[in-house]
Amino acid sequence: MKKFVNDPKHYVPEMLRGIALANPDTVTYVPEYNLIMRTDIPRSDKVSIVQGSGSGHEPAHVMLVGKGMLDAACPGDIFAAPPMDYVYETTKLVASPKGVLLLVNNYTGDKMAFEMSQEMSAADGITVKTLFIDDDVSVQDSTYTVGRRGVAGNFFVIKAVGAAAESGADLDEVVRIGEKVNSVTRTMGMALTSCTPPAKGSPLFELGEDEMEMGVGIHGEPGRRRATLASANEIVDELLEAVVNDLPYQSGDRVALMINGLGGTPISELYILFGRAHDRLTEKGITVGRAYVGEYCTSLDMAGASLTLVRLDDEIEELLAAPAEIPLRIF
Repeated sequence: MKKFVNDPKHYVPEMLRGIALANPDTVTYVPEYNLIMRTDIPRSDKVSIVQGSGSGHEPAHVMLVGKGMLDAACPGDIFAAPPMDYVYETTKLVASPKGVLLLVNNYTGDKMAFEMSQEMSAADGITVKTLFIDDDVSVQDSTYTVGRRGVAGNFFVIKAVGAAAESGADLDEVVRIGEKVNSVTRTMGMALTSCTPPAKGSPLFELGEDEMEMGVGIHGEPGRRRATLASANEIVDELLEAVVNDLPYQSGDRVALMINGLGGTPISELYILFGRAHDRLTEKGITVGRAYVGEYCTSLDMAGASLTLVRLDDEIEELLAAPAEIPLRIF
């Protein structure tokens, strides 16, 4: 394994500290709770939005903290749910008179931590609600989940609820928007290689030189099938058919299309996948209204990609187009 690592036990804290040092005017790092939060939170005029999940999926979620997106993120270790007390203390720190919304990708450990935190926070008099994200069509259940997994589609839920909260919407309205976006968002991913957690020092699973995993999870969970490596067009066609047929999306729909890299795929290859997906959607009478190509929810250094569709309407599109300011900077 060749990685920029000191002590694997300090991998996540060192990353979080680096994020805060690079963005001192906008985010704060609270090491006691693995917490990145906005410097101007809590605010009495907006609902506070919190996400957690394991580390290793960056830029989700700690690099999505900022105006118009998350107000705080409290990740666990690599691919591990945050401890309940991290979520509880984070909820208390960001508590607003307008309430707190906890966003949870649908994994067993995350559900337990956030549901317990919600109960304890409510007992303290904090108004708090929880919204589960479950956009993955690959499998109904996996080792980590009860029901469908939450994967790259979480970006669209975060963006929409963040914009709504920034505009002053109340907690019930923010929850309604999040549930609406989640209900029209579907994702499927695939892997060309495994990923290597720093503490393990070796790949989570093995794929042969001519193999790929269709429907892989973002923690390396098994997907639908292991198959012989196919062309980029064939891979996109399989992912797209699974996603389109699930909702289903139909001729006349306007969608957001995301091709998300899983950490080890060159951006040039992601655009090859996007072009094919765009063409196939056009053939089906589905219009691509918004395009997203890049790394939004990764699996450390895994070579692979996921494809996400969101059925757009005027409300969702306006929320996705709203301004946001987060630590991701390209210029």
